[in-house]
Amino acid sequence: MTAGPTASSSERLMYTTHFSLLTAPFSITPDSAFFYPHEGAQSALNMLLVALRSGEGFLKVVGEVGCGKTVLCRHLLNILQGECVTAYIPNPAMEPNDLLRALMQELNIQDFSSADSHNFTRFGLLNALRDCLVKHAESGRRVVLLVDEAQAISTESLESLRLLSNLETEKQKLLQLVLLGQPELDVRLSHPELRQLLQRITFSEYLGPMAALRVPGYLVHRLSTAAASEATNTGVFEIAAAQEIARLSGGVPRLVNILAHKCLMLAFGESKHHVTVRHVRFAAADTPGLGGSMHRRASSERAWGHLAYKKLITAVFGESI
Repeated sequence: MTAGPTASSSERLMYTTHFSLLTAPFSITPDSAFFYPHEGAQSALNMLLVALRSGEGFLKVVGEVGCGKTVLCRHLLNILQGECVTAYIPNPAMEPNDLLRALMQELNIQDFSSADSHNFTRFGLLNALRDCLVKHAESGRRVVLLVDEAQAISTESLESLRLLSNLETEKQKLLQLVLLGQPELDVRLSHPELRQLLQRITFSEYLGPMAALRVPGYLVHRLSTAAASEATNTGVFEIAAAQEIARLSGGVPRLVNILAHKCLMLAFGESKHHVTVRHVRFAAADTPGLGGSMHRRASSERAWGHLAYKKLITAVFGESI
């Protein structure tokens, strides 16, 4: 039995065509092509690049939920390609030995099979990693490990990372580590048992929401990146609508994306090519998790928003769903 069309495939065929776009511009899937250098993001990127190129061993970026840590991480990885050897662990919530194995896999260590690796003690894993890192250093290659969602790392695994940070020659660190996580990471690192690791972090940066005045430019940037041609209208969002999105989202990129995506769906459902404040408020009424600045909308307004979405879905999929 052939599966029916998915929302994403229908969106690509109708939603994006309507606005002359190659892809959905406000997907919440992290895509480094959409990296937007607002003050906080650019400051964090600058710190990471300068510190890594200066040979610093342990760095940290803490950011609020939905503020673009993963996009920043992937953008940094793209910049570092060809400049150094990189390893990326997106989900470090694992046992210490598994974390070391994940790093070995990222570094393509071929000295043992994945089955054999489970027979290695932590001492054996660290030795295998050290040998690999020494070879890279002897060839003049720096090795950088980026760990995303670092607030999820266990205390034992954080200790393994500290041991890795001890690996060095007389002149340089064999491994440079970057931790990216939510504010809970700072809470974890403040525990007395992790004070040795905390002291090794030489540079850190905070990644917060965008300033409200940057949100209109952010919307244009995303539309420009997804545009099908130079003729694509990147001024879809009226300035008042963009300002309302900034107010309701608090400048959190993920919330901006969710609201903007819903607004484009609503405008498409009405065969409109501009997004107004009315669209933003209807979209906000259907979006949980907005900041305290959002006032609860009247029930009739929420009902209109649901009706608009229902009409849109019916137009895309038909009455059979």
